[in-house]
Amino acid sequence: MNNLLHEELTKQIIGLAMQVHTNLKPGLDEKIYEKAMVIELTEKGIQCDQQKRFKIHYKTKLIGELIPDLIIDKKVIVDTKVVTDFNDAHIAQMLGYLNITNLKVGLLINFKKASLEWKRITSSKSI
Repeated sequence: MNNLLHEELTKQIIGLAMQVHTNLKPGLDEKIYEKAMVIELTEKGIQCDQQKRFKIHYKTKLIGELIPDLIIDKKVIVDTKVVTDFNDAHIAQMLGYLNITNLKVGLLINFKKASLEWKRITSSKSI
């Protein structure tokens, strides 16, 4: 059997995102869904960091910050979207998040359409 890393947690996150989508309906601002996700996660007792900042260094120089929407249980990055479709830029951004945070699993969650869409992205770094 080939289990996915953090499979149960990602299923739980997607289920909560479906609840948010059902309650708020599609097409609102991304931050609205992000805040609603924090409420759902917190009510379920799931640890969630919202807008946690990660410093980015190049060689010895600080060159910027990375601020993912949500980090769930210190295991999964969630990026809420309101877009027509996921594109290569969204995937590349998530891969950057995974690289900088040293996490292995990310979820892109799209609240724009009548049905919730999500994409699971995993780091190519060895586990």
